[in-house]
Amino acid sequence: MYDPSARPACIPALCYLDPKTAFDWLQNAFGFEIEMIIEDREGNPVHSELRYGNGVVMIGAEWSADHKSPASVGRKCTQTVHMHISENIDQHCERARKAGAEIIVEPETQFYGDRTYRARDPEGHIWTFGQTVNVMTLAEHDKAGGVKTRFK
Repeated sequence: MYDPSARPACIPALCYLDPKTAFDWLQNAFGFEIEMIIEDREGNPVHSELRYGNGVVMIGAEWSADHKSPASVGRKCTQTVHMHISENIDQHCERARKAGAEIIVEPETQFYGDRTYRARDPEGHIWTFGQTVNVMTLAEHDKAGGVKTRFK
């Protein structure tokens, strides 16, 4: 049952030319599950939420001049979505590749202990997936990356 109190505080929303096709593709390629779809009288989605673990993304159609799919603007993105996953990242990447994702960056272990890959979906949205493969202290990852982490 839908529980609005369990919603994350931040939910990215992505526009697609064909949200219905996106629902199927995101489930097949990345393992999302449909949490909710609100449809108009003709059966077109006007709002939807897809879940992966404790993360949620909204998927919808282009609904104003300022809300466009990358497919409508030369496949350019002004943001990307990062998903932290617990399943095997290499297998997740192969699943996405087999579903037709363009793998922009192959799986690679980062200095901070996460293994990540980056993929572009059929309409041009860029997704990054990461899995922690080496738990590190801040001092360890700062040293490995030649960086300094600060918190306020």
